[in-house]
Amino acid sequence: MDLKERFRHFWIAPVLLLTCATLSACTPTDEDVFVQEVPERPEDPEEDTNNGNSNENMESKTIRLTVDDRTFIATLEKNSSAEALITRLSEGNIQIRMDDYGNMEKVGSLGFSLPRNDRQTTTSPGDLILYQGNSFVIYYDSNSWNFTRLGHVDGVTTRKQMLELLSGEGEITITLSLE
Repeated sequence: MDLKERFRHFWIAPVLLLTCATLSACTPTDEDVFVQEVPERPEDPEEDTNNGNSNENMESKTIRLTVDDRTFIATLEKNSSAEALITRLSEGNIQIRMDDYGNMEKVGSLGFSLPRNDRQTTTSPGDLILYQGNSFVIYYDSNSWNFTRLGHVDGVTTRKQMLELLSGEGEITITLSLE
């Protein structure tokens, strides 16, 4: 084997290794993909075994949000993420510590995951968003990204209105509950 042929064989292995590494970097990890089965709701409300209370809230699709002494209502979207949130709220209130991010939103960990229904979305003040399946976000400004829309705070159309409800900028603790 002459020197030229040895050199050619020497570079094949690193090129193959680099190709494999590049392709594996494009593959989503388990952390990037969240799959959760959500049981279907019965078509007939009488078939529901949830004592009636949560079924009532699932139909109304509204939740109560409380920050300090301020309480406001949000209307939820019709998707499996919002349904799963209502199911969790039927077990009790959820408290979330939230911080400002990017001068446009407050974000906090739910402490559990919900099913994702990500779509390219442009947010507006008052939008409730599920980010990466486990973060609850309230927008007080606009942003575009792949999100799961959970709902919208009733009556909010401006940054000022949303920030007033959220006690301004800075860390807050919000309580989510069924209305």
